[in-house]
Amino acid sequence: MATLHVDVVSAEGSIFSGAAKFVALPGEAGELGILPRHTPLISRIKAGSVRIEMADGTEEFVFVAGGILEVQP
Repeated sequence: MATLHVDVVSAEGSIFSGAAKFVALPGEAGELGILPRHTPLISRIKAGSVRIEMADGTEEFVFVAGGILEVQP
């Protein structure tokens, strides 16, 4: 199964780093869903919960106060 590498960082350092099957997060214009091989994208993130579905099927939740999403090829 394909995965994508996810890094959640703050000014203080790394909050999360790992492989995931899916990421859902609160974009400025609505909820965004990111799957492996997603087209490159830069978007603002609103405050809310980021749901990271891990490669093994478990989920991690990270609260963010806002920021920038960058999807790279």
